[in-house]
Amino acid sequence: MLFPLYRRPGAVVFLDDDLDYLEMLAQVMPEDWFVHLMLRPAACIVMLLEETTFRELDLWRQQEIIHRWRDGTALIPQILTYWREDGIARFTLAQVCVVDYSMPAMNGLAVLDALARWSGSRILLTGRADEQLAVSAFNGGLIQQFIPKQSADIRQRLTDAIQGLLHQSNLRHEQTWRATFSRAQNLLLSDPLVSAELEKLAAKQGWVEHVAIGAPFGILALDAKAHVMWLQLEPPDRLPELAEMAESQGWDASMVEQIRGGKKLIDLELQLSLGSDQKARLREAITLGAGASLVHAALFDIPEAFSPLATDSYQQLLARKSNRRLQD
Repeated sequence: MLFPLYRRPGAVVFLDDDLDYLEMLAQVMPEDWFVHLMLRPAACIVMLLEETTFRELDLWRQQEIIHRWRDGTALIPQILTYWREDGIARFTLAQVCVVDYSMPAMNGLAVLDALARWSGSRILLTGRADEQLAVSAFNGGLIQQFIPKQSADIRQRLTDAIQGLLHQSNLRHEQTWRATFSRAQNLLLSDPLVSAELEKLAAKQGWVEHVAIGAPFGILALDAKAHVMWLQLEPPDRLPELAEMAESQGWDASMVEQIRGGKKLIDLELQLSLGSDQKARLREAITLGAGASLVHAALFDIPEAFSPLATDSYQQLLARKSNRRLQD
């Protein structure tokens, strides 16, 4: 799986008529998931379909960023403004819905069929007698996965399945942000080795949301506490130009040579994007990939003045009482 150009947290919805089972799921699912627990199919359908309007509005806001960029407005400050103005709303939109097949009021496949306009991922929990129905639903594209509810390792299988779906790329987001890339930049981020190393770096830094852009080339990322980072990416053929920029900023010859050799990077384009009067900073560089797909990278903090409020962090959202409260 390639590193997605855009990723963010989203809610996981569990629909089951068994109250005890829902309460068990609330206890055992990972603590860094925002979870909705629902007993009534009708309420679940209404909630997810109502989200469709907000989901489309959110996508439109991202596409508007691209339109303004094409008209000359820098990407980075627009993305930071989008994050600040949105607060936590985008984090509450459901990405995965897990539905029990066997419910008296409405079976799970009927629920998912009623959610045809909802664009999230679907998992069906089945009983022993329901497997053939689940296979047909999977082959028909109604669900992404099905898991027998009586499985001895149900907790692990369910967690792994949901985690995989949460990490999948959203095709419409990918198309939106890929528009900012050159062909060479797109090829670099499509390299499996570069992609795998970016996943490791994202996990190490605790990114919960990120967006990769091509102008300037890099990744703007947000951690659970709303701390913003910029991962600057520079292919080798860009280093001479970056070294000249550093020299024009008054950096001494030894630093300029380290930039030219890919040992350090300077964040001049970031500072220009932010409209900051702060002198460009120099950071140690690492290399990602190899051979023709090698790229140099360095991590820079974004000043708090440009960042979302800490009260609107994903961490604060998880701490609120609405998380894992039963909705009947």
